[in-house]
Amino acid sequence: MHHFAYRDGALHAEDVPVARIAQAVGTPFYCYSTATLERHYTVFAAGLSGLDARIYYALKANGNLAVVRTLARLGAGADIVSEGELRRARTAGVAADAIVFSGVGKTEAEMAAALDAGIFQFNVESEPELRALDKVARGRGRAAPIAIRVNPEVAAGTHAKITTGTKQNKFGIPWPQARAVYALARDLEGVAAVGIAAHIGSQILDLAPFEETFVKLRDYVLALRADGHDIRRLDVGGGLGVPYGAEAPSAPAEYTGLARRILGNLGCHLMFEPGRLIAGNAGILVARVLYIKESEERRFVIVDAAMNDLIRPALYDAWHGIVPVAEPAARAPLAPADVVGPVCESGDTFTLERPLPPLRTNDLLAFTTAGAYGAVMASTYNSRRLVPEVAVKGDAFAVVRPRPTYEAMLASERLPDWLAAAGATAARGRPDEGSR
Repeated sequence: MHHFAYRDGALHAEDVPVARIAQAVGTPFYCYSTATLERHYTVFAAGLSGLDARIYYALKANGNLAVVRTLARLGAGADIVSEGELRRARTAGVAADAIVFSGVGKTEAEMAAALDAGIFQFNVESEPELRALDKVARGRGRAAPIAIRVNPEVAAGTHAKITTGTKQNKFGIPWPQARAVYALARDLEGVAAVGIAAHIGSQILDLAPFEETFVKLRDYVLALRADGHDIRRLDVGGGLGVPYGAEAPSAPAEYTGLARRILGNLGCHLMFEPGRLIAGNAGILVARVLYIKESEERRFVIVDAAMNDLIRPALYDAWHGIVPVAEPAARAPLAPADVVGPVCESGDTFTLERPLPPLRTNDLLAFTTAGAYGAVMASTYNSRRLVPEVAVKGDAFAVVRPRPTYEAMLASERLPDWLAAAGATAARGRPDEGSR
């Protein structure tokens, strides 16, 4: 469910006409619905009622401070993968002892920052990382609470680039090896192995891979306890999908019910890390039609958003709904169109031959389900400015990340002395040249 709907012929974000936001901030822009974020969180959390469990929202899906603070106020912790996300979560109001640090490439500086902050847990993904964390923690006179990320060898049936639970992926440690790593951790003074972690991928529609994973994790907990380890936390990751188009993902209540049935009696603190599930349908990307380019074979709808603003179609062949902001007539004819951006790449294509109603220059289009892996993956490719992000609550909206100026974008770069001097010389020479 989301809170973007037509009302009196105009697309609204909650109670705000999207066209009004476009007039105020320009296009393209991202728009997030507070009501949708809150609803998705509370529906998921309701399924965990009565369990020793918590949601650790995955910041990588959407790290905007307004989004993270909205969820933190509801009780969410944070799953982070960098020092930048640590700082972002803390700035947004997430308590340090509600933060889990995941990722395969933590640096010692990042480990030190997280230890100094007092985070809840590190999810360790390799033996070398374990030894590095032990060294950093001992240097601070601490023992870092850790879970070993175990690779359960479960095929999630999702896109290859977002599959993370098989031995071909860079994530986690295969179970036979993981038991040896736990044994090593017991002998290290700087770490305390208190849990197990796993995550098998993203945008998973079927419960079967989760069921297989949960059963394996239950068995791993029992085996490690039999080995003498005090396993009291179980991080099951995230990955439940959302409906981008015709997909019919399992409901959050079914997912949490499955976790309750298989894992609820283990005596573990259960940790869930949804990201896309919370933020995906809570956001749209709004763009303006620049040109309609017709040929004998194709209709190109050229918009002012591009692959640098929303890279998912180019990177994953991902599907996003595309709807006019002004509601089309009930019987408006549909014709195939390629919706493309202005970046100089053939890959700057949002969709091919999508049936769309008649469109004209300056019409507004909304790309739906763009709240996750949209703005966080944006870049300034082609020296395009990052697009603003807007939050809506009821009948109010606010710019929560402004569009940078070109001057600000360029000001972050520096010329080396030898080029700066040459530039100054050239600039001094121009008037003389022009006077000849």
